[in-house]
Amino acid sequence: MFAAIDNIAAPLVTAATESDDGLNPLVRVVPGLMIWTLLAFLVALFVLRKYAWPQITRVLDQRQTQIEDSIDAAERTRQEADQLLAEYRERLAEARSQADEIVAKAERAGEVAEREALDAAKDKREDMLEQTKRDIQAETQRAIQEIRREVADLTVQATEKVTKKTLSPDDQKRLVEEALSELDFTQLSGDRRN
Repeated sequence: MFAAIDNIAAPLVTAATESDDGLNPLVRVVPGLMIWTLLAFLVALFVLRKYAWPQITRVLDQRQTQIEDSIDAAERTRQEADQLLAEYRERLAEARSQADEIVAKAERAGEVAEREALDAAKDKREDMLEQTKRDIQAETQRAIQEIRREVADLTVQATEKVTKKTLSPDDQKRLVEEALSELDFTQLSGDRRN
């Protein structure tokens, strides 16, 4: 393909380079052609300046304005984004501090509740121990009274069998008191005196 183009272009180049005076026609000064070229250039310049240039300038100015507006909008958006980011970070820091405070309060409340529960349990345990001691003492007293009655009954029965006679109430009372005074009930009630 390039060979075909070279075959066609070669005679044109040879004809253009060969002229009557031996100069290249593109380099030769032809005054008529020069005037018409200059006149065509001036008309084209006038038409372009009158009709095309204001349109081109207007479009370029609009484009420049759009670009400047876009840059300004982008700058405002970036500033707003920076401001929002700063606010977000501030709120996040506040939320973290509030969360830390809540956790600390919960821990303190838990410690207080635990301490109160332990104190309540200790008080209840002490109350139960006191009640148990009172119950034991009451039961011990009841048992001692029961033992005294039994001892009194046994003493009266034993005396009646030995003496083979019935004792008067005064004799029974005296006999029971003597028998009870000889018994040591202090060991049964838990009182140990040295």
